[in-house]
Amino acid sequence: MGEAAEQLDTDVLVVGAGPSGLMAAVCLAKLGVDAVIVDGKQGPTRESRALAVQARSMELYDQLGLVDRVLAERSSATSVVPGAGRGRPFGRIRLRALGTGVTPYPEITVFEQSRNEQLLVDALGELGREVRWGHRLERLEVEPGAADAAASVTATLAGPDGPVAVRARYCIGADGAHSIVRETLGIPFEGVTNEHTFYVADASGVTGLVGDAINVRVTAEHFLLAFPMGPGRARLLGVVRDRDRDEHGELPEALVRGMLDREFGVGYAASAWFTTYRLHHRLAARFRDGPCFLVGDAAHIHSPVGAQGMNTGLQEAHDLACALADVVVGGMPDARLDRYEAERRPVGRILVATTDRAFAAVTSDSATARFLRGRVVPLVGPVAVRLAPLLIGGRRVFGYLSQTRIRYPVPDAAGTRRDGAVGVRLRWTGGNFDALRSLQWQVHGYGVPERAVRRIAAELGVEAHVFARDRGRPRRARLRADRVYLVRRDGFVVAEVLAPGTGSDLDAARARLAGF
Repeated sequence: MGEAAEQLDTDVLVVGAGPSGLMAAVCLAKLGVDAVIVDGKQGPTRESRALAVQARSMELYDQLGLVDRVLAERSSATSVVPGAGRGRPFGRIRLRALGTGVTPYPEITVFEQSRNEQLLVDALGELGREVRWGHRLERLEVEPGAADAAASVTATLAGPDGPVAVRARYCIGADGAHSIVRETLGIPFEGVTNEHTFYVADASGVTGLVGDAINVRVTAEHFLLAFPMGPGRARLLGVVRDRDRDEHGELPEALVRGMLDREFGVGYAASAWFTTYRLHHRLAARFRDGPCFLVGDAAHIHSPVGAQGMNTGLQEAHDLACALADVVVGGMPDARLDRYEAERRPVGRILVATTDRAFAAVTSDSATARFLRGRVVPLVGPVAVRLAPLLIGGRRVFGYLSQTRIRYPVPDAAGTRRDGAVGVRLRWTGGNFDALRSLQWQVHGYGVPERAVRRIAAELGVEAHVFARDRGRPRRARLRADRVYLVRRDGFVVAEVLAPGTGSDLDAARARLAGF
């Protein structure tokens, strides 16, 4: 007879303890949802891998009470410094100038994946939970629900002390590009593989770069993206051509170092990590399949251009955990969870398409692309850098890179009036994000009489928060003083109620609370 399996029952099974899975587990724990998180590895990642934490992810860390730990240990990239070849850089694009008034964290935070994972593992432990390391998913079965019950899952794990059976109401597949959860569900993972080889080196003793900035360099043949990792250290990324390889078709690190010196005048003394690989651009056909959900690399993989991957996974996990809490703790119907795919898959689709196009532009071997990189960029680059802070497009690009411009589709409700605040993350006005740390639904009023805000909050059964009139810029984006805003746990505005709060718009807000 086989060994009897340990039996576990939980609300949510999280498969995979990378950044996305750990973010989901921490949020679920904070929100009072019972969850089990498992991973076949023996512990957190040790390699740096993903490197940059964008502003929106920093806002989530603030919401979870973790941002001060990141700020204490990070390296900050205050600027982007473009250039061409071995020549002088074009100048600095100061991120703070572009992000001022948009977010409390207008710089790119360099805080590598291994440190993100350890941060979240520690936070999970402080909440009385822990990762079941060394527990590999072997089988996942979806059990259809009865007429009055939702479907559930049963997972069989191979653990260090024998098999473990987990029965859960829901399952989150955060198990990477080769996701067993996704493959078990038969969800297509379609896309393309780039023809070029990508290299990455975590280098020390680096010369030829501006040290406290993200350096972007191009030549007719190559491009280089460099992130600061502390004094004299940098993450170097780029592509190599087949003609860069040795006579055996191999790509030893020495050849890459020679290319960096030849093309960009960049050198380094040693590397803690060097690897090469082919890039894939793929998107899962579905992010939800019954009681199962995909987040992070299980849902999409793409070029690291723009430093979006880990951040997108962190935000997906946060969105999904808040939705699960609405159902498991808040009593909303299971249909509330359909919002996850409706909101996050379009973000993933745009991300994959955008990074694919950007990567194609900087790696294309066509004569036109080579001419643009080699001749046009050196001419227009210095002018573009000087004008960037003055251009509306510069702030828009910052919004996309920082992931503060993400918009979710919010169906119009009959009789309601809409402004631009609905469907996007709550606008930051200087101190209003402190209220989001409760991770609860709430209404916000900006210059609205307190009694009106509190009465509407009481009608809806949510927290009330009253703030001074929004006088930020641009004027057209200000939160208005003639209405209050219904804000979800994740900080997104999903409805507005005209003050004093009667009629169809209040009914629409109730509808959002009933399953949005």
